[in-house]
Parts: sequence; structure tokens; C-alpha cells
Amino acid sequence: MYEKNERISVIIPAYNHEEFIEAAVDSVLNQTWENLELIVIDDGSTDATGTLVKAYTDPRLTYYYQENQDAFNTINRGLDLAKGDYIAILNSDDIYAKDRLEKLVAIQHENNAVCLFTDVIPISDRDEVFTDPAFGWNVWHRKNRVWYFACGDLYAAFLKGNFMVTTSNLFMTAEAVQQVGKFCALRYLHDYDYIFRMMLAFPEQVCYVAEEQLLYYRIHDGNTLGEAAIIGRQQDLEVIQKYMLAALPKEYRTIASAGTERLLALRDELELVRKELAEPSVTEQFGLLLAAIKYKAGNKSLQLVDTLRTDFIERAGPVKDQLATRLLPIKHKAGKKLRQLLNNLR
Repeated sequence: MYEKNERISVIIPAYNHEEFIEAAVDSVLNQTWENLELIVIDDGSTDATGTLVKAYTDPRLTYYYQENQDAFNTINRGLDLAKGDYIAILNSDDIYAKDRLEKLVAIQHENNAVCLFTDVIPISDRDEVFTDPAFGWNVWHRKNRVWYFACGDLYAAFLKGNFMVTTSNLFMTAEAVQQVGKFCALRYLHDYDYIFRMMLAFPEQVCYVAEEQLLYYRIHDGNTLGEAAIIGRQQDLEVIQKYMLAALPKEYRTIASAGTERLLALRDELELVRKELAEPSVTEQFGLLLAAIKYKAGNKSLQLVDTLRTDFIERAGPVKDQLATRLLPIKHKAGKKLRQLLNNLR
């Protein structure tokens, strides 16, 4: 049986979440487990996040402000400030279930785990639960869970996908955090890296509480395309490769690394070849452009256009990339109707 004199430190790294920060803070202060400290570190917010947090009078909450340093540095500062027997993290747009901390302490005492995480409930910016099984995130998360249940190996399942989902899902003993250390400087996947390090440090003491949904995970409106998606996937590749090799005996790591790198290179080469075969070459594209110009210009320009086409084909080898770049302003000047025709031809 556990004693409620044990203290839990909850760290909230906050940045420009005035719309969500109060729900996050309330979900901590209203926990059934009352013996806690809440450390909110404002990572340079330019909205009302700080003002809203400073309005709380609960003595268990302390607020800190700093110039923007990114989430992993903000969390690391929180680790330095934490004084509890347990350490948990909550992103400033997520929400704890009311009894999350009490349930996790009880489970920790039962199985002596040093790190625990639960299943999550995906919610929208308007606090609506995403219940549709066909919703993209639900499909992704379900596949990761099915893989885990099928293989029964936590480490292997994490190589397949991060079904912990978020830093907000981490609940750890202070001793384990002290041994594993700080979060690494990965902007988007510091949580993914951390759980691998935790599993390597404590192979049999990381516990997935799969049957409990004790965290509301916020999925924001809009798509995931852009720089973040690219960098995130690059970091994902690096993390998976690093910790796949870390799980192997040293004598096999060189072989596995060489084979993995070659497979990745072959995948990229295959995609490039497929793309080249599926798209018209630069010469073919220029031929289509000239055909369109001939169609619009009439008979007076036919001879000139044919001359241009012949000249281009002769020079295409050494300068085709430069000429391909020059096609863009030509298309722009050709006029709206011609551009439509060119796009149709392509």
C-alpha cells in the first residue's frame, strides 16, 4: 500500500497556449492526488499564457519565465527544479484525467516500474474527442498498439512507432530520471529518444498501462505538411536507427548499420527512378511548350519555333537543367490561357 506523503512534481513547458493553458493547469491542480508541486515554465510566450498562469493562487504552483529555448531545454530546467519523489510532464495544451496521478502511483507500487505511460484520448482544439476509427491519427495509433500486443516486446514495438505518443505521457520516479539524465536536443522527438534511453537503462521496469486512457492528447487543426514534418521524419529516422543498433550485440552492429544504410539508399534511388519514369523529361516538356506556342502564335512563327526546338534538343544534354528553370518565366509571360493549355498538356 502506498503512502500519500510521496510528492509528485509535474512540469508544464508552456509556449503561446493561452487557449489551452488553463485547462492543463486545472487538470493538475484538481488531481485526486493532492500532494504535488506544479512547475510551469513559460518558454518566451508572446500571448497571454503567462498572465493566465500568474493569476492562480494555489501555493503548489510556481511560475518561471525565460526567453525561448525550445521544449527540451524547458523540460530540462524543470527537471532541475523538481523536488518530488515522482516526476511527470504535461505539455501546455494537453489534459490529465482527474485520477491519472493516483492510479499511476498505485500501479508503480504494485509492479515497481520506474517509468509508466498509459493509452491516450485524442481531442481537438475544441475539446471534441476523435472517435471515428477511420480518422488518420486513430488508424496510426491503433496499428502501433496492435503491433505491440502481437509481439509483446515493448522495445521492438517502439521501433515500429511511438505509441507513448507524447512527452505528456511520461510518469517516472525521480531516481530513474536522475540515472537517465536530461532530454536530448531533438526539437520534435525528444520524448521518443528519452523512452528508448529509459528502456535501455531499466529493461524490465518500463510499464505500458495499455488498458487505461488517462491523458487527453491535443491534435491541432490544420495539416502536418511543412518544415516540421520533414525535420520530424529526419529525426525519426535517426532515432530508430540509433536505438535499433543499440539493442543488438556489439559484434552485429556494424553489419546491421551497413545493411540499413544501404536499404535506405536503395529506397531513395528506387523512388527517384520511379519518379523519372513517370514524368516527362525536360526535353519532352520543352517540346510540349513549343507545341503550345506554335498553336497560339500561328503560321508566321512556325519556322522560328521549329528552329528553337531543334536548337534546344541539340543543347539539352549539357544545359537542360538551366533551360528547365527558364521555362517558368516563359510560361508566366505566355498569358493565362496559354498557361492553362500548357498545364493541360503536361
